[in-house]
Amino acid sequence: MIDILTALIPIFSLIMIGYFFKKIKFPSHDFWPQADKLTYYILMPSLLIYKLSTASINSTNSTNYVLTALITIFIVLLILFIFNKLFNFQVDSFTSIVQGGIRFNTYVFLALADAILGDNGIVLAAILLTFVIPFINILCISTFALYISQNKLTFMYFFKSIVTNPLIIACFIGGTINFLNISIPVVLENTLDILGQAALPLGLLSIGFGLVLKEIKSSKKDIIVSSFAKHLLTPIIMFFIANAFSLDKEMIAVLLIFSVLPTAPSSFILARQLGGNISLMSSIITIQTLISSLFIIVVLNYFI
Repeated sequence: MIDILTALIPIFSLIMIGYFFKKIKFPSHDFWPQADKLTYYILMPSLLIYKLSTASINSTNSTNYVLTALITIFIVLLILFIFNKLFNFQVDSFTSIVQGGIRFNTYVFLALADAILGDNGIVLAAILLTFVIPFINILCISTFALYISQNKLTFMYFFKSIVTNPLIIACFIGGTINFLNISIPVVLENTLDILGQAALPLGLLSIGFGLVLKEIKSSKKDIIVSSFAKHLLTPIIMFFIANAFSLDKEMIAVLLIFSVLPTAPSSFILARQLGGNISLMSSIITIQTLISSLFIIVVLNYFI
């Protein structure tokens, strides 16, 4: 328990420091959106390329490892569809519930994987990102297509959302360098390493800046269903499937960390672009970010 708290406290402390910076307007409100862009397009890809390109990747059980995550996400989505039939949510609210139930915060994921499992954790997390990000994007955008008719939802929208994602591109580049055993210059490697070291602290501070506590006033039922799917259903299903595939302890640990993460802040952007309930989405993001630490402690302490 002490080791878990030692790993968790700095991560969530950075998030709360980011929120404190927002309240005191430090350094300015204009700074943090730009910092988030820097992290998303430069720092985080640098981290992923460096870690994947220099890692000793063990492919044993890697297919089942990825399948465990994909199957779990799909089952949770189906359960949310059943809940929608039972509770008859507003269509725009349901798209936000789905995003809250199956999307995840990449920065918190990598920070936790690094803090708890070190470099092996980041590599396993990066492998998962390569497949899970496009899969979740397809599921979320498909949900919008089913429930909210929008001209924007074309095949090209699907395609661009995947091939232009800097994290997927970074995972592909790093994995290719590793697989082909390409030797990159030491200067470039060290540069990527230095840039990557700034990714997680700045990313976590930006998450804190994005919290909107005063808007937690949306439907409690919607928030509860979304968070129930994210923090209770997902880890339970993930745990049983991972054990059915006889995955090793480190893989199960990364999958369970992944299963209880708060939803992604970028969910708000997709909700705004495609007609979701942005007030509810903001509330779900904030609530899940604040309560996820409790579920992470429980999962890591009792399931790993």
